Amino acid sequence: MAFDYDVIIVGGGGAGMAAAITAHDCGARVALLEAADQLGGSTALSGGVVYGAPTSVQRAAGVEGDSVCAMYEYYMTLNQHKVEPAIVRRLCEMSGPAIEWLIQLGVTFAPADLYASGVESVARGHKATGNGAAIAEVLDREVSRRDIDVSRGCRVTALHADENGAVRGVVLDGATVSARNVIIATGGFGHNKLLLNRHYPEAARHGDWTWAITAKTCTGDGLLMGQAVGGDIAGHDRGLLLTTPGFYRDLEVFVPGWLVYVNREGRRFIDETTEYAVMSGVVKDQLGGSVFAIFDENARANAEPEPRYAAAHNAGLITLNWVIDKIDEQIAKGKVIKADTLAELADRVGIEGNALQTTIARYNSDYAKGQDSKFRKDASLMKPVAQPPFYAAEIRPAIVCLTSTGLRVDEDMRVLDSADRPISGLFSAGEVSGGVLGDRYIGGGNSIANAIVFGRVAGEQAAREAGATANREPA
Repeated sequence: MAFDYDVIIVGGGGAGMAAAITAHDCGARVALLEAADQLGGSTALSGGVVYGAPTSVQRAAGVEGDSVCAMYEYYMTLNQHKVEPAIVRRLCEMSGPAIEWLIQLGVTFAPADLYASGVESVARGHKATGNGAAIAEVLDREVSRRDIDVSRGCRVTALHADENGAVRGVVLDGATVSARNVIIATGGFGHNKLLLNRHYPEAARHGDWTWAITAKTCTGDGLLMGQAVGGDIAGHDRGLLLTTPGFYRDLEVFVPGWLVYVNREGRRFIDETTEYAVMSGVVKDQLGGSVFAIFDENARANAEPEPRYAAAHNAGLITLNWVIDKIDEQIAKGKVIKADTLAELADRVGIEGNALQTTIARYNSDYAKGQDSKFRKDASLMKPVAQPPFYAAEIRPAIVCLTSTGLRVDEDMRVLDSADRPISGLFSAGEVSGGVLGDRYIGGGNSIANAIVFGRVAGEQAAREAGATANREPA
């Protein structure tokens, strides 16, 4: 049988472009199909952090002795071994080479921007200069330099399977485009309310608060198409939520350190400046699944953009919700609750009042001493909560950053059926794959590492199984 292509990739985000480049360079005839009008997907919208080790960037930054084994141990321990070990091991083994590959293609990771992006003490978060848009731009350029057939603004509606159940192409605009192998790289389902309720109820429970920052094309098409040909599902009710006060449907990249987070028991429970990779899970586990940000009149009256972000905020490049005009607007709307005393504030929002007053008294005392005795937050960021009136805003983990329920795969990204047998001709990569991302997001960059690493793995494996072994030089 003559095939139109060796490999068709459905989805042109980070995973899809990495798969297309790799499959091409392994000698395959490749088509890349993207529903949006441009390539990039959720990767282009991200902060551009890639998690991995060991790398040349780490060495340049003075981080010595990191290893695949150390990263693997951290990943598995943080997730209490509730992820697929063989797949996680492959991710750890390939994360460093994936970052070096991106560097070779032209992505810049400045050593000064390397940081500990989770709860580990080792810096593994590689932030790309120019954020995710820069990664997407480099990958897009590399796709265009190669003999890869790219179609934008087209949505695949189904996979084409032969009489034996092997996937041998896709259905596009009512016509079948054939291929020896197909890679699904369509992202998650953050914009599909039905799938959120079915597979990520922790996100869906927040109702109107819930919204997704992923690409608008992330509606779960790939997940449903994979299931339609027998693909199994892995990883129920997993993903990454970001915390929000629910003021606007804007992603706030900076939460000021002067906010005091308390739960309904009236107690602080975390350093308020903790990384987003950790924050949402801790907030979720508090009584009622949400918490409150507490501040006073002095903080409100002086809530100006933090100096590091002021220029970007004033230029409209980022959103800062904790500034005077935004806070006053939310007070008028009733989303920020105002009261003359802490006891009254606690009663209005449903916080244990006596404990709240004790918590704030200790916090104010710590401020005066110049040390957060409870959580060791940077004392320079603290402000006392002493000047009435007092304010409270509810904080929920309700912004869908990524979904982690996906098609069950093996370490070569072959999609498996319910009996753990590979479905011939079908692979997946990135957010649409299950079993990789667990209950806890290990750190900033976990999702892009997943996309790039397994895009490359799927591209190479699909090309190899298609019989393409020419090892072309990049165009």
